[in-house]
Amino acid sequence: MPVKTECRERAMRAYLSGEVDHHGAREIMGVLDREIGQALPGSLELDLSGVSFMDSSGIAVVIRAWRRMGELGGTMRLRSVPHQARRVLETAGIHKLMPLE
Repeated sequence: MPVKTECRERAMRAYLSGEVDHHGAREIMGVLDREIGQALPGSLELDLSGVSFMDSSGIAVVIRAWRRMGELGGTMRLRSVPHQARRVLETAGIHKLMPLE
């Protein structure tokens, strides 16, 4: 499973792993949509430490989760972003929307 989530109180952490590309993005989005919808967190942290590759589909995953959190009035940040994924996200300007840690 490319996504594992845990939620404590209203803080959710989602661990993404493997390749976040057009093959896996739909599944990742589905899991995140379902988990966010069930937990209704006030904050979401995407931990990308297990991501081995990311392309523009990964940007779509991040933006979709960010928009969903915005609908809930929540916050979002990215944690443990690998070098390759960081380049993709920074090129897209994601670092202007949320912290990349």
